[in-house]
Amino acid sequence: MIIGGGLSGVMAARTLLDKGVEDVCIVEKSKGVGGRLATRRINGGKADHGAQFFTVRTQSFQEDVTQWLDKGWVKPWFGDSHWRYTSVDGMNQLVKRLAEGLNVLPNAKVTRLIEGAGGFDVELEDGRRLKAGGIILTAPAPQASELLRSSSITYDRHTFRQLSQIDVGPAFVGLFELNRETTFSEDGHIDTNLPDGVERIVDHSLKGVSEKPIVSVYMKMEWSNHHFEEKDEELLTYIKYKIEEYVPSATIVSEQLKRWKYAQSHNVVRRPCVNVHEALPLYVAGDSFLHEDDDTLRTRVESAYLSGVAAGEATANFVG
Repeated sequence: MIIGGGLSGVMAARTLLDKGVEDVCIVEKSKGVGGRLATRRINGGKADHGAQFFTVRTQSFQEDVTQWLDKGWVKPWFGDSHWRYTSVDGMNQLVKRLAEGLNVLPNAKVTRLIEGAGGFDVELEDGRRLKAGGIILTAPAPQASELLRSSSITYDRHTFRQLSQIDVGPAFVGLFELNRETTFSEDGHIDTNLPDGVERIVDHSLKGVSEKPIVSVYMKMEWSNHHFEEKDEELLTYIKYKIEEYVPSATIVSEQLKRWKYAQSHNVVRRPCVNVHEALPLYVAGDSFLHEDDDTLRTRVESAYLSGVAAGEATANFVG
């Protein structure tokens, strides 16, 4: 069983199936797959409000990306030393395509794991219990740690300590529907010389995702953490003030705020996945788990992909 239907969870599931493990289920607390590869519809338009793009730095990821390009799922967006790729119709659609044919149980929040003979009982918020011979846990590291603490399992304390030391900070994203096009450059992306606290601004019409001008404004982790307890209305007012030069308030038709409680890791684990159990397959994976030779030290789409594949391979080897 895989807990979490983000990119890591979906790639873990696909890897298990490719390795001949047939009884695979993704349990996802939301209504659909995607995680932080998220796209929102806004009054006839669309905007990515999680990951905006991905880069390719490994051969294994490049092989899949080449297939996605051939299928027309993704496209190069912009780049210098590394191309930034994006999904042609919203980042969430890429995960949905990768999840086609997988067994996904949506709207199912896991609250507790109970160790049994040769496996686990997985307790859901609605009272249901599911059986699992092995588990791949792909929730953000703080949520994974909390679930393990509240569960009745025997975990390896050294490995659990590594997991609990991962600190994942928040990010706020302002979403603004406009009544006219912006004056951004051709690719619609700005990430330099921005006001304090602003990480990037994206026009999704110029990006090719939306039929109408909708802008995403990403606030930096430090700014988001500092203002975390404030109300959405106050935060949107702050953000609009900061971006007035780029997005005049008079052009804004509607506005929304997305709060990502877990967005960017301060610390990472230098292994693509870890088994926290002493005897059974209970792997933890996600974008905070990097291969030993990954010199970026940054969580990103590629690290989520590679971690999911590694967890799927490790679990298949364990049960096989």
